Amino acid sequence: MDRAVLLLACVAPVVWCYSSGQVMDSCGDLRPHHSGLSPQAEAAPFTVTTDHSSYWPGQRLKVQLQAPASIPFTGFLLQARELGGQSPVGSFSLSAGAAQLLTCSQRPNSSVSHRSESAKTSIHVTWRSEADAGPIQFHASFVQNYKTFWVDVKSPVLTFVNGSTGASTGRPATPAAAAHPPAPPANNISSADCGVTKVCFSQPSDCDPAVSTDCYFMSAMMLSHSDAAVRYEMTGPSDGYVSFGFSDDQMMGNDDIYICGTDGGGLVQLQHAFSTGRTAPQALPLGNVSDVRASVQDGVISCSFTSMNTLSTQRTTGLDKSYHLLFAHGPSSSGRIQFHRATFISAEKVDISRPGLVREARWPHIIKAHGALMLTAWMTAGSLGMMVARYVKGVTKGQNLCGKDVWFLVHVAVMSVTVAATVIAFVLPFSYVKAWSGGAHPVLGCLVMILSFLQPILALLRCGPQHPLRFLFNWSHALNGLAIKALSVAAIFTGLKLIDSSPDRWLMKVMGGFVGWEVLFFILLDVHLKWNINIADTLESKMIVVGVLLMALFFLGNVTFLVALLVGIGMS
Repeated sequence: MDRAVLLLACVAPVVWCYSSGQVMDSCGDLRPHHSGLSPQAEAAPFTVTTDHSSYWPGQRLKVQLQAPASIPFTGFLLQARELGGQSPVGSFSLSAGAAQLLTCSQRPNSSVSHRSESAKTSIHVTWRSEADAGPIQFHASFVQNYKTFWVDVKSPVLTFVNGSTGASTGRPATPAAAAHPPAPPANNISSADCGVTKVCFSQPSDCDPAVSTDCYFMSAMMLSHSDAAVRYEMTGPSDGYVSFGFSDDQMMGNDDIYICGTDGGGLVQLQHAFSTGRTAPQALPLGNVSDVRASVQDGVISCSFTSMNTLSTQRTTGLDKSYHLLFAHGPSSSGRIQFHRATFISAEKVDISRPGLVREARWPHIIKAHGALMLTAWMTAGSLGMMVARYVKGVTKGQNLCGKDVWFLVHVAVMSVTVAATVIAFVLPFSYVKAWSGGAHPVLGCLVMILSFLQPILALLRCGPQHPLRFLFNWSHALNGLAIKALSVAAIFTGLKLIDSSPDRWLMKVMGGFVGWEVLFFILLDVHLKWNINIADTLESKMIVVGVLLMALFFLGNVTFLVALLVGIGMS
């Protein structure tokens, strides 16, 4: 028992030392000195990145340690060193509690380590350069557990910028130049040289991100000094991320993708991932990527970088293959991307080694048929059926056909067509995609389908006109119809947003006018109905004529809006 207590007393300080991050004995070789253990030989799944690819004296750089969500690290040690040097340079400052500053080589705050053994996926620190330095590189070691650790994971090399000339050199020209550093390098992403030296893919087609902030754009350019190096650019307005990928088909899944997104703390980071199409992308090591430049300005996120990674969709691998280009953008939360808000895909497979302008794929006819049927069902037939039940009922009272009121037969016929069109429209996209796609549109569509299916069933089970509880059916039938109408309008708006790639989003504007037109005539016809109840018999025929004219005008305008939207869908 005494030996066990003595052993614990001896070992505990060592264990506490490692977990607390006080690892000054690792300052030189960056090894955690876990007794008898060697670092992992394979490439680390972690990355060290900076927000600029060059620096000048006194500049502050943001440095990020990033891990895949599925492979967190518990400990780390970070330093900046001159290229080829063994001692830390510069000094760090912190803004978060997961890290602490260390003194290495008698330089205060020259290194950063962990504070505890808690799992970490991202660390952000700020490094300040010295007045006299050269090309540098950030070096980090990561500890996953006591037996598993990686040593000397490096960032891309940062070149030193001469303060007076803006050229990359080893030292500043004069002390005065250091007092007036140049502006940090900008991404300067534009459509210049598209089709000449680089492949470009954008929405709207042929937009220039240097001119318009409402431009989603990506480009790829093979660098002349290497057969494997490709310079990529991507930019677009987003509140979370923009991304592009390579796919063997026009469906999401089995895609090699790069993501440029905010981390929740004001930094923009580049991520490499593999998309399965049905779940969040699987994070991959950033790999052989250099000269990363990332920024967010006025809501526009931009990244440019050079990659020597081969492309892999698991089915095909290599830079000499042709792939469909995918572009997606959407929100993020604490650095984790959420389901995309919109995507666009290339019409044909693209070989990125051959400069050219890439055309966006048009929506499949089956998806266009889905949209056309839903518009016809709930913005024309459904509206007409609802108006007949509310406004024509009083005008045609006493007129029967086959023992039923004429208004009732018209209402049943029109609404039956509406429900049938809804069912067909609901089935079409699922038969094409063969999977559930996230977002608001399919959820709204499912609600419309469920309520539309219940409406005729409840109508068949209604009680007789003279039954004392008949009013319950009347109210529930009317309210359910109104709910379907509201949900269908929301579903159509979200659907049009997905397919409307026009520069001024004219489909959305036409749909807004469509809804406004319907609301206007519902109000006019309701006012007309109230007046019709209170007028004298001598004016009744005139009021009927006014009602018929209003209905006819409504129907003509309705059809005009419908035709405009159908044309727009056909052009998408």
